[in-house]
Amino acid sequence: MNRERIATPEAAVDRLEELYAEATGALRDAVERYLETGVAPDESQRIRFRYPELSVTYQPEGVPVASRRAFAKFSVPGVYTTTVTQPAAFRTYLLEQLRPLVSEFGAEIEVGVGPQEIPYPYVFERGDELGRGAVTAAELARFFPTPQLAAVGDEIADGTFDLRDGEPRPLALFDAVRVDYSLRRFVHYTGTDWRSAQPWILLTNYHRYVDQFLRWGIEQLSDPASPYDSVLLPGGGKIVRGMDAEAVEAIVAASPWHRFQMPAYHVTAPGNRGVTLVNIGVGPSNAKNITDHLAVLRPHAWLMVGHCGGLRQSQLIGDYVLAHGYLRQDRILDSLVPTDMPIPALAEVQVALQEAAAQVTGDRGEALKRRLRTGTVVTNDDRNWELRWSQERKRINLSRAIAVDMESGTIAAQGFRLRVPYGTLLCVSDKPLHGEIKLPGAANAFYERAVSEHLKIGLAALDHLRANREGLHSRKLRSFDEPPFR
Repeated sequence: MNRERIATPEAAVDRLEELYAEATGALRDAVERYLETGVAPDESQRIRFRYPELSVTYQPEGVPVASRRAFAKFSVPGVYTTTVTQPAAFRTYLLEQLRPLVSEFGAEIEVGVGPQEIPYPYVFERGDELGRGAVTAAELARFFPTPQLAAVGDEIADGTFDLRDGEPRPLALFDAVRVDYSLRRFVHYTGTDWRSAQPWILLTNYHRYVDQFLRWGIEQLSDPASPYDSVLLPGGGKIVRGMDAEAVEAIVAASPWHRFQMPAYHVTAPGNRGVTLVNIGVGPSNAKNITDHLAVLRPHAWLMVGHCGGLRQSQLIGDYVLAHGYLRQDRILDSLVPTDMPIPALAEVQVALQEAAAQVTGDRGEALKRRLRTGTVVTNDDRNWELRWSQERKRINLSRAIAVDMESGTIAAQGFRLRVPYGTLLCVSDKPLHGEIKLPGAANAFYERAVSEHLKIGLAALDHLRANREGLHSRKLRSFDEPPFR
């Protein structure tokens, strides 16, 4: 099918939605027909099982338009394309990118059917629809498109794709098959619908933050002045305004969060202004895993709010660490973002976190400095790094690190790599170099005192960032040859 010229961004997204609905409907009907009758689709039918494709052409006359914006702009004239999945759900994002490209740069839009087939599992919401009769996945794979790992990759985001003469340039960091892959992984790991995810994200490594987040979210629903309207839990639980305390308690108690590796919780607000908290657990592998999948949702920011070991004698249990640099010993991203590549602190995020800390604690000036220290965080892939202290001592000394954890450097490097604004505010839960280790009684007292305040600081920081969204998407995260879409 040839692409058709579309006059406006709104009409382009409408057409993407139509083509996507036609393709997924045809694929779903063909699978249903095969399960019921054993009749497989022929080639003329299978050609309908393809993602829609969006194409944008920029051919300036005279001096190219210059823009200080970090996204929705062109690096060079040419044709840019991407395949698109779930255009209705991504409508706001698509329009935010397309409108400036048309109004400021005079770009022309075309929409058509792309070359990528839609894997059949991606058109069924739960997957149990495919469990009828004796039909196996291997049998379905003979007649229907399946997820092919060779077609799913991050070559565009990592800048390793081959750009051949005469071929279109990439319009977005992620194409349709990469997005669909991560949407399904998100559901698997978090236990929640990907559509529930909010664009302002907190990541933590302790379940106690979940308890405080739920408490905060439920309080918001009882406040008439609050913009939030629901709390969504792993496994499908939903709390809305007007529910009595007994019903709310029953929904929270019934949530099967323990079935999911990285359970997510969403406090939603109209206009996609809500907050998501994901308990990613411990370690850089989990941190990379969930951010790989969150990135396709194009969030506005993710912040790490977790615990760390303090490395300075002057620190106290419960003090805060605002990371402005990372000694990356997580090793999981070394081939993608080599350790000699600097991961810059983002000024907008740093200011928001510091202002939020002052706002929540009530401390300013020297009083705040005594509680909140800015410096380098060591992110290590070995929880028992203390057992090789004689080997670690020199690098920690040279780095001037003030704290150690297992996730923050990975999350920051992933934000840098995948163009998602990032930041880290940690709370000192022990001081392994100074004999102050986590003992059950002391740990419980610390958790009760510190977690609630720490979470409030993270939430307040997101409020600050939300109020300055235009300045948040920094050019520090963009290279000289970026796809136009954020």
